[in-house]
Order: sequence, then C-alpha cells, then structure tokens
Amino acid sequence: MQFIKNGPDIPERLLQAHEDGQVVFFCGAGISYRAGLPGFDGLVKRVYANLPEQPDPIQKAAIKSGRFDTAIGLLEEKRVGGRKAVRKALAEILLKPDLSNTAATATHEALLTLGKNREGRTRLVTTNFDRLFEEVIASRALNIERFQPPLPVPKRCWDGLMYLHGLLSVEPGESELDRLVVSSGDFGLAYLTERWAARFVSELFRGYSVCFVGYSLNDPVLRYMMDALAADRLLGESPPEMFAFGSFSEGKEETRENEWRAKNVTPILYREYRRHTYLHNTLCEWAETYRDGVRGKERIVDKYAAADPSDSTPQDNFVARMRWALSDPSGLPARRFAEFDPAPSLDWLKPLSERAYGHADLARFGVPPTAAVDDELAFSLINRPSPYPLAPWMCVVNNGARGSRWDTVMPHLAHWLTRHLDDPALLLWLAERGGQLHEDMAEEIEQRLNELYELERDSNTAELAHIRKNAPRAIPGAPMRTLWRFMLTGHVKSTLRDRFGLTRWRERFRRDGLTPSLRLELRKMLTPRIALSESSPWPGTEGETGEPKRIKDLVNWKIVLSTDDVHSNLRHLSNNDRWTAALPELLSDFSALLRDALDLMRELGDVDGRSDQSYQQPSISEHEQNNKFHDWTALIDLSRDAWLATAAQSPARAALVAESWSNTPYPLFRRLAFFAAAQDGVIPLRRALDWLLADECWWLWSAETQREALRLLVSLASRLDAAMLGELEQAVLAGPPREMFKPDIEPERWTLIVDRDIWLRLAKIAEAGAALSENGEKRMKQIQTKYPESEWALAADQSDEFSGWMHVGDVGELPKVTSPSRRRELIEWLRQELSADRWQQDD
Repeated sequence: MQFIKNGPDIPERLLQAHEDGQVVFFCGAGISYRAGLPGFDGLVKRVYANLPEQPDPIQKAAIKSGRFDTAIGLLEEKRVGGRKAVRKALAEILLKPDLSNTAATATHEALLTLGKNREGRTRLVTTNFDRLFEEVIASRALNIERFQPPLPVPKRCWDGLMYLHGLLSVEPGESELDRLVVSSGDFGLAYLTERWAARFVSELFRGYSVCFVGYSLNDPVLRYMMDALAADRLLGESPPEMFAFGSFSEGKEETRENEWRAKNVTPILYREYRRHTYLHNTLCEWAETYRDGVRGKERIVDKYAAADPSDSTPQDNFVARMRWALSDPSGLPARRFAEFDPAPSLDWLKPLSERAYGHADLARFGVPPTAAVDDELAFSLINRPSPYPLAPWMCVVNNGARGSRWDTVMPHLAHWLTRHLDDPALLLWLAERGGQLHEDMAEEIEQRLNELYELERDSNTAELAHIRKNAPRAIPGAPMRTLWRFMLTGHVKSTLRDRFGLTRWRERFRRDGLTPSLRLELRKMLTPRIALSESSPWPGTEGETGEPKRIKDLVNWKIVLSTDDVHSNLRHLSNNDRWTAALPELLSDFSALLRDALDLMRELGDVDGRSDQSYQQPSISEHEQNNKFHDWTALIDLSRDAWLATAAQSPARAALVAESWSNTPYPLFRRLAFFAAAQDGVIPLRRALDWLLADECWWLWSAETQREALRLLVSLASRLDAAMLGELEQAVLAGPPREMFKPDIEPERWTLIVDRDIWLRLAKIAEAGAALSENGEKRMKQIQTKYPESEWALAADQSDEFSGWMHVGDVGELPKVTSPSRRRELIEWLRQELSADRWQQDD
C-alpha cells in the first residue's frame, strides 16, 4: 500500500511483519540527504577534494565501478599518514550537517519511531557514522541505548540503536576514527577475518525481516552483507524475506526491480524526485500512522470512507490503504468504517472483495503458510482463510457446524453491509457468491430487519429519519424485504452447480428402487429455488414515492430447481419400468413441489389466483411446443405422468388428486385438472362439467387455461346428455365475462373478441359430433356471415395448438412457417395477441 500519493507501494506482508515486531530497519547514507550529507559516492569525492588529492587511474577505475570502499583503501595506502588524514577529512564532512532545514532529521525521527516495537524495544541498525540519530535522541530526550562495534550477536531481547560500522563523536580521536568500517580492509576484517559483523548480520537476518532504507543498488555495504548471507545459504539457511527501498528513473522501473531481485531482495520502488522526497515523506507518514497505533488506521478510515473507490489510482492507491487499515486484528478501524456517517458507499464492496492477497499474506491474517508456496492461492479481505482458533476441523463426519467462526473484523464489515439493505446490488452480490449466508451474517440481517420493524411499529419517525439521513439505502422497501426473506430462508439458488445430482440418484434408483431415503433425496433435489440477476427497470415503473413497485424493477428472477439438467436426466428414466411403477408413490411429492414453485412466484409478485407463468409450458400433454427451457416445468411433466400412472393403478385415488388440483388457486392446477378430466373413465362427467363452468365460467374463457379447456370441451361434448350439453352451450352463448378484459376496449373490438371466442367454442362442440341447439346453430351462422372468411386467418390447426381464429386485418396474411423455432415465436405472438385485451396483473 501507499502512504502518500506517488509514494512507494509497501507490501502489506512487510507492514504486518512490522506490526508484529519482526522487522529491523537497516539505515544507509540516503536517509541523511535532507541534512546535506552525501552518500558513499559523494563522500569519497568530497574526501578527495578536501585533502586535496587527485585519484590515480586505479582509483578512478574503482570509483567508476562503484567500489568506493576500495577507493578509500587505495587512497589511504597511497600517501604517508593517509589513513589518519582520510578519516579526519571524512569526519569533517559528516560532522557538519545542515540542520537549518526543518525536515533535516524528520526521516531519522520517523525511523526511530518505526524501529520501536509494541513492547517498547528499539531495534534499529545504521551503517552511517554521522550523528543525526544522536541529534534526534537528544532533542526528544529519548531513552535509547546505543551500541558500537564490535557488536554482540543480536538476541530476541536486544534493545537499542546499533551503529554497525561505528559512530563519530563530537570530537573524534585517532583511535576512534581508526575503528570506523569504511575501507575495503575494514570491511574485510569485519565481515571476513574477524567476522563479528558477519555474525551479527547473519544472526539478525536469520531471525528478522530486514528492510534496507537509504542504500543504493551497488552500495558496498549491501555487497558485503549479501556475501555473508550467501555463505549462510550454502549451509542450508533460509532467512526471512528481505526488503529494500529503491528509486528508479523514468522507464527503468522493471530493470531496477530485476536488479534488486537478483540480490535476493524484494524491492519497494519509488520514482526519483527531489532527492528522494517520496521515500522521506512515506517514512514520515508511516511512522505517524504506526505511532498512533489503531488510531492511525482509524484516521485512514476517516479520510477515505466517504471517497469513491473508483477514484483510486496506481499513483494514489488509497483503496490499498483502506484495506490495510480495515484488516487490523483489533477490529476497531473496521468498526469505525461500519459506523461512519454517512455510510460508506456499497461501491467499497468491490475492492474489499477483490482477491488482492496471496500465499505471502497468509501470516498477517493469522494463518501460518506452508513452506511450499501456493502460487494459485488468492483471497480477499471479505472472503479469506481462517486462522487456527476459528477454523473448522477436518473430518469425515460432523454435526453440521462446518462454517468457520468470524474474527473481530468480519462482524463490522457485516454491519456495514446491513446499512445497504435497500440496495439490490448487495443482494445480487450475495447471490452471485453462492447465496448461502454465513449464520452470523444471516443473524446480522435478521436483527437489523427486526430493529427497523420495531421502529416502524412504534412510529419512531425521528429515528427512522436519522437512519435515512446517514444511510439512504438502509431501510428496505416492501419488494426488498420480500427478497431478503427468500435469502434468509435459503430459497435463493446457490451458484454451486449440481450437474451430477440426478445422475447419481438414477444410479442408486436402478440399484435399490424407490426407498424412502431416495424419495426424500429426490424431493430435495427438485425443490424450487429463485435465481437472481441484475435488472434494468423500465421507465415509469416507480410508484408515487419514486420507489419501485415490483420486485422485477429491482432484480430479474426466475424459478429454478435445486439440481440442474432435470429434463435431460428425466428422459433417461422415461422408459424404465421400475420408474413407471414408482410414479404413483411420488404423485403427492410432485404436486406439492409444483405448488411450492407457484407459491414462490406469487410472493415474488408475478402470479395470482387467475394468472401464473404456466405459459412456459404451453401444453400439459406432450407437445413439440413444450420447449423445456425451464427446469421447473419438469414438475408439470412429473405431476402429469405420476397422475396417469396412478389413474391406471387406482382411478379412485387419481380422482381425489384431480379434485385437489381443481381447488388449488392457480391456473396451472386448473389445467392439470382439465387434463385429468379429459381422460376416459376417471372423472365423472357431471364433475368435469362443473370444473369447466366454475367461477362463473371464468376458466372456460381464460387465456391461461385455453388449450386444456378446449380439449376438455371437445372430450365432454360427445358424451354429455342433452341437459348437460344444453348447460354447456348456454354458457358458451353467454360469452366471456366482461371483467376479464380491459375497460377501455373500443366497442367494435369488443364485439370482435366476443364473436371470435363464442364461434371457436361452438365450432369445437360441433366438431366433436355433438348436436347444437337451434340457437347455437343460428349464432354460429350469424358470426360466419358477419365476418367474411377472407378477413380471417387460421392461427392453428385442428390438433389443438392454441386453436382459434384471429382477425389479422392490416397485419396481412400470415406466412407459412416451417422452422420450428420461428413457428414457436409465431405461436407465442399469437398467444399474446389473443390475451392482449385481457386484464394483466401489471396493467
């Protein structure tokens, strides 16, 4: 993450290791630039200038190749008393910093802050000789112990500032200057011969993550340290990851990164700008945040909670800052975010659910990573591995409590989400990720809905207004509350596809037959669910308050089944004798599941007692127009087949089921009852006629039941006695109920509709071989005379495909359609046209 705009992007694993007290900063000459002190290369050049001395060709070669320690050693050897003179010149340069700049020691102060762990121990190492750290310690009256070479091996309890290569006193003596590690000979003694520096570095790198600050890529100090580590690696040592802040010029970022990685160091790169301004400002901001602890992270939340996360850029990645702050294990920044007013936008859900973390980040979330790196592991702040105390056990059986428990962060993120319960984007986000809520998330939503209900029940308008002011989408409207009910009760379809559930069930059925356990399993797999997707509301669908009136103005939905590919799996069972024998036992289950599907549609607002979505299955009987695009319509086929199998086995039981269908308040069940009544020898003629003429003949005329009603009419007409046939004919001559249609139909149009519907049904009675009364014959001839045949087009043939005549007028003659798909489209269009004048729920 970046602490400042355009600053270096610090890996969050380094931030977490630092929070855990596992980071030691190694400070080089670059941290003193703001005080006017040079780096190693500048120091060498100024020493030559101050002596004065001109480098010979060998020294020039050493300087050009960046081997400044060698150049110093050569210079000391060249002149008499050279070592004393060179070090005196060096001291004169480093003991005269420019402290007039207010920021001269700001970086040193920041590093002293960052170098102190939460237990108060200071663990900081510098290879600088200058006294800028001493200036800060004195001015701030800090109680920090300092160590000079030769240094002890660092133990876990060490506490202090380590001057690895020595420290200049205010007035350094000759022996003190002689102990400074600056020339190649000094480095050889410290790292190769006496090895006290090598032992210190090796032990330090073995126990801590080291972060280099203020070093150039070719700094001799780094070279000697890497050589010492290389020796340890040959012995099988594997130190923790090392980091280094490094600058790059434009166009050189990738090259510089590869050069650092070649040294087995993870680079933290920043663009060169005004003598490393981005580095210094980053360290100061990091120190300020770290110094304030959790409050520093809460300050980040306060700064960005109201921001639009889409405004975050690679140059100013405040989204990463927010993620880092929210992940604090105390949970306090997350609580600050959840309770922030106004409520942070739901747009934050996308970056918080991005898989921004990998294997290297596991430790910062309390999950010890394995030695083998999993490059494919990716997780987000809102969906991540659980640490040991919260993770469920691995087992072959359990009591059902398989979900992990939440840490201190997740409840606050959940609370933030409940401040957006009126936003369908939240519901869709949950549905897209499985739709099965964690028990704690479900409890959080349930509790919030109860709180809102109590406020509304008690007419606490002041509190409700306060909630709306700070979280405009916090109080769900009626359609959203319906959707949340479905989510909370587990009726939303999981995105986990169960493509082999029925396949496995078929194999078990072939092996064992229909056992009670298999029957229950089949019922579970065929249970209706709701699949949700994004909706694009039509203009004008809002109510007077501007709120959506229907659920479909918020989200698209469709009814599906718990398992997938139902139609294809059932085809494999259709010719199985064992399946046919088992169908009667399954009839009540299939009917109940079909009722459940329609009940779900009813609660979703698109189905009522006189209109449902059963047109998705145009025919109850097998028909080419039954396209089987929707898995839930398999329940219609199953109910039909199970009823036919029951009728063959027990007509009395089949009649009872058909009676229950006729009393179920959905057109689809009327269609099933009509289908049953059209079969011979099951439903008495008087009862079948009563079903057809029930509810003031509504179902005789309804477009919802038209196909099955016409087929029943044809089936009954030739078998009714004179009295019942007269009763049927009188019902047809009375015409359709006026309330079935829109009130604003023009008189001419209304007359055409009535004539068309009466003629069709009279023609069906006559076609069945029944004798019409004189009035019936007269009415048919009157209609045929009134409308010349040239003005009519046949909408379907005599095989009961939505049979009926339809006036096409200025539409023109209907073309002959041979393509099955185009034919289905035409039939659907005709179907809609036939019912266009009837009342629809949405009108």
